Order: sequence, then structure tokens, then C-alpha cells
Amino acid sequence: MTAVAEPVSQSITRGEVVLRAEQVAKVYGGTHALRGVDFDVKAGEVTALIGENGAGKSTLMKILSGVEQASAGTVYLDGEPVSFSDSSEARERGVAIIHQELNLCQNLSIADNIFLARERTRGGMVDFSAQETEAARFLERLEEPLNPKTLVGDLRLGQQQLVEIAKALGEEARVLIMDEPTSALSHHEVQILFRVVRDLASRGVAIVYISHHLDECLEIADTGIVLRDGLVVASAAMKDVDLSWIVTNMVGREEGALYSPMAFDAGDTVLSIRDLVVADPDSPGRLAVNGVSLDLHEREVVGVFGLMGAGRTELLEALAGRNKVLSGQVLLDDEDLSNMAVSERIARGLILVPEDRQRDGLVSSLSVGANTALAAINDFVSRFFVSKAREREAVTEIGAQVRVKASGLDAPIGSLSGGNQQKVVISKALLTHPRVLVLDEPTRGIDVGAKADIFSLMAKQARVGCTVLFATSEAGEVLHASDRILVMARGVVVAELDPRKTTREELMALADTSSTPTKNEE
Repeated sequence: MTAVAEPVSQSITRGEVVLRAEQVAKVYGGTHALRGVDFDVKAGEVTALIGENGAGKSTLMKILSGVEQASAGTVYLDGEPVSFSDSSEARERGVAIIHQELNLCQNLSIADNIFLARERTRGGMVDFSAQETEAARFLERLEEPLNPKTLVGDLRLGQQQLVEIAKALGEEARVLIMDEPTSALSHHEVQILFRVVRDLASRGVAIVYISHHLDECLEIADTGIVLRDGLVVASAAMKDVDLSWIVTNMVGREEGALYSPMAFDAGDTVLSIRDLVVADPDSPGRLAVNGVSLDLHEREVVGVFGLMGAGRTELLEALAGRNKVLSGQVLLDDEDLSNMAVSERIARGLILVPEDRQRDGLVSSLSVGANTALAAINDFVSRFFVSKAREREAVTEIGAQVRVKASGLDAPIGSLSGGNQQKVVISKALLTHPRVLVLDEPTRGIDVGAKADIFSLMAKQARVGCTVLFATSEAGEVLHASDRILVMARGVVVAELDPRKTTREELMALADTSSTPTKNEE
């Protein structure tokens, strides 16, 4: 295999500590984010750092990668104390980080993004050809045959995630911190990334792996370290533990206790989908949804399970009016929504919580309160003016119901954790008082505690009469959080299952099939 990073110094042997945090603490005002943490990163090994949002994971990683400085304690690199002034200095010393939220320029090409601020030059000029050649090599290692000249803004979310990973690989780091690197990747892409991670580790790179997909941590990591409330509460070799051990140490509860009972007493039909056909917006000539028909009822939570390319997102976006319906009907209380705009569907009671909260669910320049009120803003208008008092009252009430943790309604949306940002997006949807709540990958990139809150909220909405439809690629989620499971593959519903009588293996076997059909395959 072609190397994507140079091996570390031969004087460093596998298992030797390269980067160490010793009694590291971090205080923000009166908040103790870290309380004397000891943490070792070893050459040639993958260390999984596990914990809920707010446990201190991101703070610790920011300190190790130079984004922030510790309030107390010491960081050692190769046994020598260091204090990186910023992330650039850390990268120069061989410590690189892949951040959870994508840090890409949408208007630049893949190659330009990969080499941003460290351009290849020749004769004092940027050598674009050399950059494109190197970028193509990184993409080849990730088995993603994209043209390096393609604008990042034209890529789907999973491809952008791979560009972010390729960008980090290009830095040839000795210590590579990966914060939620698979949150937007398909199962196939995750396995490719794991092969790259194992190759890097075999070359002596020390890797810190952070993921809310706990099964990934079990599969890829050598060691697991659990943070809770700014403290290391457990550590073990991953071969000696299981999912129950991780969850119990993270939140003090077993996995099954994180899910709320569903409704199980479905009522009348609310939404009917008849022979729905939707084109694939990314692949002209292909169908993302090919003749799907189904009924959704009051007081039920329906989970749509499928792998990348199954048509889950395209189906949900078509229901919400974001994807054009080629043929078929979407009937809400017997009224056909198929040709209605997104705003008209929201007014009639159908709203989507999109998969990509940063791009499609939030406005980064607005506050927590303004983002929450956005979809229901017309409800607060009186004589051409927005009643700020009514708006704040409604936003405060829904924020309390959804358990959004923020310093205030005027706080920047970017100051919230990923889980709380997702809760804001859901709050925005609930403020429209939907009859049908549609959620696409509602727990992407958030921890098990925030997942529990969101599933509890879904169950609560169903119990008061709402119809909830959510899509996920997580077998455990759909089995625990659904009244009924619809399995999609190749743009069609291939099975309808009772989650109480279904196994993970059965789900994966039904979902694991080839790509979407072309129009000629109808």
C-alpha cells in the first residue's frame, strides 16, 4: 500500500508514550471543564476517548492540539514539556486534529482545501498541478475517486468528510486526533477509513479516536479511556470490554435504559405515500426512490433503516418538499402535498429535521433563540412587526421541553455542543406544531446521553398524537426507538418489521444490497 504518512522516528517503538497530559485542568469562568486529567497517547496505537457531550473530550483535544491552553497541568511531547501557542505550532511539531465540524471552504476546490495555508510552491508561485497530484493520491487511499479540481461545495456531506480526512493525512502527523471522523460516512467508507487508520498505526502514528459510534471504538481502538464531568473515570484494553461497559461508565446507566418506550397504540392514518418516484439529485438518470408506498399513523414512531445510497434521505426530503417528486402522491389528511412548496407543507403540519444541521438546519450568524424561532416566525408577527416578547416566551418554553443547554437565548449558536445544536434544530421544528415530524439521522454526531433525550422527545411527541418518521443507518437505534421498521435498499422498501421480533443481523442482511436502480430498471 502507498503510504499516506511517513513513519515516526525509528527511536520510537510501538506502545511508547508520544504525547502525555499530566494533571491537566481547564476552567472557563466558574466552570471546570477538566479536573486534573492524565492521558497518554502511544505510538502505533489507537486510543479511543469516550464520553458524553460536556464530558471534556473536545477541551482536552483542543489543549493537546494547541487550540487552547490548559489552566493547570502539563503536556509532554516525547517526554519534554510543551505549550503550543496555537494549532499551527502543534502541526509543525507533528500533532494534527480532524475537527468534528467540517472546516472547509465551500468555494475552493478539493486540492485547494487540502493544502490551504501550506501550499506547494515552485519558483515562488503555487504549484497547482503538484497539489492536485498529491490530493488525488490521498483520495485514492480513501478509495474516493473524486476530481481534485471539484469545488467542495458541490460534494455531498460524506465526501466533504473524506476531504477533511485527506487534509489531515496530508499533514503527515506523528499524532493524529480524529474527532467524529465517520459521522457522515457510509458503512463502506467507514471500513475504508479503518484500513487507513490501521495502516497509519502500523507505521508508528499515535492516534486518538473520538466517536459517538461506540461500536466503532470497540472495533478500531486498542485502548479505551472514558471521561465524565472532566475526570477520567475508567480505562481498559478494548479487547477486554463491551458496549455495556462503555455506556455504564459514560452515563451510569445500561444501554437499554437510554431508550423511552414507544407509543404502540397507533391511530388513524395521517400520511399516505403512493407510488412515489424521486430522482437522485447527485446522479442524473438514476432513481433514488422507486415506487414507494406506505401509510403512517397517529401516535407511532416509524424508523426507516438503510445503508448509504438506499434512498432514505431522498425519500424524507421529497416528503418535505426539498426533492422534486417525479410521480406519485404525498397525502396528508387526504390532501396532496406533492406540488406544494416547503413552507406550505410546514403550514399544513409536515416538517423535516435535516441530516446536516450545520448546512441545512442552522444559521451560524444567528443566536440560539433566533434559530429556534425561524420556522415559526410568522406566528409572532402582528401588524408587520415581530412580537419579541411572544417569540422569547415560546422559544424559552420549547427550549425547556427539549432540554437545550445554553447560556441564554442570545448565545451564539456556535457556542453550543453538537448535541445541543441538534436540539435547537428539533426545537425549531416543534415550534411549528407539526402533525408529522420527519427526522433524518437525528442523532448524527451526538453522544448517547443526547440521543436518549432525542428518543424520549420522539416518544413523547407520538404519545400526544404526532406522527414521527425518522431515518437512520444505526441498527441499534431503529431497533430500540421504533414502533415499526421500514428497511430500504436500492430505492425501495424491501421489508416492514416488528422491532421486538427482529435482530441486527436480519436488518443488515436486508439492507445490504447494491446501488440504486436506473430509470430503465423500473
